[in-house]
Amino acid sequence: MRRRQRGLTTVELLAALGVMLVLTSIAIPLKRWDDKRRREEYLHMTLESIRGAIDQYKKMVDDGLIQQKDVDQRGYPRDLEELVDGVDVADSTTGETHKMRFLHQIPADPITGEAEWGLRSYQDDWDSTSWGGENVWDVYSLSELKALDGTYYKDW
Repeated sequence: MRRRQRGLTTVELLAALGVMLVLTSIAIPLKRWDDKRRREEYLHMTLESIRGAIDQYKKMVDDGLIQQKDVDQRGYPRDLEELVDGVDVADSTTGETHKMRFLHQIPADPITGEAEWGLRSYQDDWDSTSWGGENVWDVYSLSELKALDGTYYKDW
């Protein structure tokens, strides 16, 4: 009687490699989809943060805590740097002023990787892609890519 040798045959090795190849071909697109989904979530949070800072600035102007010199601003910041650099805010109880920053820095767009955003002023059309320069009423991504839901990032 012949004793059987231990180990794998070539057919068994090829079958195992085939299974690993199929699993890898499934895992890579899922990883890419998950990365894109995470960047989209971060874009939503970043837009919400910037828009919240703009809204907070506008509310403080409406409440008389921030004095604007230029009437064309309509209560909105001149640019995003003004939210980072800060403005003089009057204390409602004492009347003293102090510097208030609305953003620590201009965040990077997670889709483009740049800290550059499309800007709209109050005087621009709501869907304008060119900034009038009077103030910052809204921000949007400069990416021309489509999101997982089929919409364009610039339309968010």
